[in-house]
Amino acid sequence: MQTDAAIPWDGDAETMDDEAALVRAAQQDPAAFAPLYRRYRHRVYAYLCGRLTNAEDAADLTQQVFLQALAALPRYRTRSTPFGVWLFRIARNAAADLHRRNRRVAITWEAMPEELQPRAEHDVEGQVLQREALAHLHVAMRNLDPDTRDLLMLRFAARLTAAEVGAVIGKNTAAASKRLQRALQTLKEQYHESTE
Repeated sequence: MQTDAAIPWDGDAETMDDEAALVRAAQQDPAAFAPLYRRYRHRVYAYLCGRLTNAEDAADLTQQVFLQALAALPRYRTRSTPFGVWLFRIARNAAADLHRRNRRVAITWEAMPEELQPRAEHDVEGQVLQREALAHLHVAMRNLDPDTRDLLMLRFAARLTAAEVGAVIGKNTAAASKRLQRALQTLKEQYHESTE
């Protein structure tokens, strides 16, 4: 996975119009799908890293998600659902299908892309404290139920807004916000329990 900057999806009208034009072009010519791929590949990968046990599986599933999206693109309608929401529904369903097939417990915090992990100072003590904090966070995330983990990964790894998370999981913005607040509170409690 290359590390070029992903184009943010902020949901404003100009971005949505630009994205709708990209989708229409890709529906006409599959080769025009490349800008959509570049726009979302890092976010889909980051989300899947949080759902799967290793980075290679996340990379493979990211590729499958985009292949599924490309195959389904002729049936996609921009007026019904924003493209990013539609794409993350595909990613979420692909991860769930993989879990059903493999019956593996997901989440390895260490597999998260480095830019999403907290930074420690360059001193040894800071690095040790960061590793301890990540280990506690890993335990806390592992102890969450899969739905709560999924919400947190959509919000923080995929960098979706509460409204976008709601659209992906089929809830309104208020319900998604409330679920995210509860998920964060549960994670905080799990984290503090793991540090005691």
